[in-house]
This record gives sequence, structure tokens and C-alpha cells, in this order.
Amino acid sequence: MNLVGKLAILTVVGATAVAGITTAQAEPARAKVARVSGAADFMLPFHPDDDVRHFAFDATATPYTRPISGAPQGLPTDARGTVEISHYVAALKQTVRAEGTVDCLVTAPGTATLTAKITRADELIRDWVGKRLGFSVQDNGRHDRVGLSWTVVNLNQKPSGEWEESSLGTCMAPAPFAPVTKGDYKVRHVELPQAPTS
Repeated sequence: MNLVGKLAILTVVGATAVAGITTAQAEPARAKVARVSGAADFMLPFHPDDDVRHFAFDATATPYTRPISGAPQGLPTDARGTVEISHYVAALKQTVRAEGTVDCLVTAPGTATLTAKITRADELIRDWVGKRLGFSVQDNGRHDRVGLSWTVVNLNQKPSGEWEESSLGTCMAPAPFAPVTKGDYKVRHVELPQAPTS
């Protein structure tokens, strides 16, 4: 049994899935796929400061397009797009930027979780290049929120008792805990499609 089949067994199956990917591939211009877009500043509620944190997303689902070992057709969460990160550090009077390529996207009504591998980063965070980061988005009108997989989450305790940041899997991110202060995000939800039949 391939990876997709094993994952399906572990998932509680709900309502009938949307039309198969075969139709979507035949009519890409009309196919409705999940999407996250927009740009916004946000604050960390547990760490008030004068910094300006900013994420911009342009991510689109591309189901079953990234073959991997155990899933030769890819996964229903496959995606493409970009993430841009900008952080003005007030104490340094410096803006630090990074960019990443989206590799996974999953949505629910009004919310999304996505991951991206960092492809470019300023010198201060050069060690981020090649790292996968996770993001969550809540599209809630004028009260959007975002979450991020670093800072206070994704920690692992080593046998020695020390704590360290864990590596991150695809589409993994915490709940969107950080309120947007300026800007807007849009989430277009589409159910994860069934695997191609041929």
C-alpha cells in the first residue's frame, strides 16, 4: 500500500470529496483550487515591542504534482507559490528579509496552513536558507490572524533535558495566534481532492 493509501486509512472520511483531479487537469483555467494571498503586518501578543513583522503570501494548491517516495502521484496538499518575510527590528534599526517557496497547503473555511522552504535570507538569518517554516492564516474580515512555526512553538526536548527547535514537516504550523495590525489575507477553501484514478 502506498503512502497516500496509508494516510487515507488514518483519516476519518467525511463528506464526498470534490470532483477528481482528472477533470481539474483537463480544465485548469476553470478549476477551483485552494489559495492563500495577501500581505499584512502583525504583532506578537506575548511580546509587545516596536518591531514591525510582515508576511506576504501567494500560494496555490497544485494537488498530486510533487511525486515522493511512497506517493508517486504526489499528495492532495501539494502546492506552489511564495512567502515573503520582513521584520523591522527596532533595537537594531534594521529590516531583515527572507523568501521561501511553498511546498504544501491545506485549507478549511476561513483558515489555511502552509509551509515553505526558505530560498533567500539576509545575512542576519542566513542559516534559514534550506529550512522549512510553517505558517497559518485566519481570514476573518478586519480581524485576520497569522501563526508561525518558530519563536515559541516547535520545540523538542533532547534526552539530556535541553530544548531545541525541531525540524518541521509539510503543512505543519500552530494555530494563528498573532493578530494582524495592518493589511489583509484571503483564504479560498477547497476540499482536498481524491487521487487520480489513472
